[in-house]
Amino acid sequence: MNNPIGQTRWAIAEGYIPAYSNGPEPQFTSHETACLLNTSDQDAHVEITIYFSDREPIGPYRITVPARRTKHLRFNDLTDPEPIPRDTDYASVIESDVPIVVQHTRLDSRQSENALLSTIAYASSH
Repeated sequence: MNNPIGQTRWAIAEGYIPAYSNGPEPQFTSHETACLLNTSDQDAHVEITIYFSDREPIGPYRITVPARRTKHLRFNDLTDPEPIPRDTDYASVIESDVPIVVQHTRLDSRQSENALLSTIAYASSH
């Protein structure tokens, strides 16, 4: 077995999906993405919980990242147990049964001059 990199708990404290976009879909649809990297020899079973400032959390959303693969997961596409509301601030906690690496990316295309941001998520060792 290889020596996987990453952690099993991650947090993205900043999240926001604009309600509208500018440009062709799906390439220019405003979105939040969690880029999940699994370098281990085992599939990663991932659960995502979404937190809000004014309501109870929703989740878990369950995703599998196959062994030695990456998955770019648009938060816009999460629907079970319910879609993430647009135009609403949120945060997410990502938990995996094997170590993974998580990077957060946002495309905001509400205007024709698009903005893209990307940052590594916060990794928790507990």
